Amino acid sequence: MKYTNAKNVLPEKLISEIQKYIQGETLYIPKQEQEYQKWGTASGSRKMLDRRNAAIKESYRNGCSIEQLAEEYFLSTETIKKIIYSYRTTKRHG
Repeated sequence: MKYTNAKNVLPEKLISEIQKYIQGETLYIPKQEQEYQKWGTASGSRKMLDRRNAAIKESYRNGCSIEQLAEEYFLSTETIKKIIYSYRTTKRHG
C-alpha cells in the first residue's frame, strides 16, 4: 500500500474536516467499487484457474475419481470436491 501525505493531494478545507474525526494516524481510503478487479484478472491467473476447474469437472463427469484428480492436479481431495460440487456451472470471465 502506498503512503501519500494528505497535504500534497487534498484541499486544506477537506483536511480540516477529516481532522475532526482522525489526526496523526494512517487512514486507508478504498478505491471506488467499480475500480476493483477480481483476483487474478489482470495477470490471467483467474482464466487459467477457470480452465483448470472446468477440465477437472469434465474429467469427473467422464468417470475420473476424486482421488485420481487430486493426484493429477496436485490438489487435496477436499479441494477437488469443492471444485466439483461448488462450481456447478463453468464461470466465464471476459
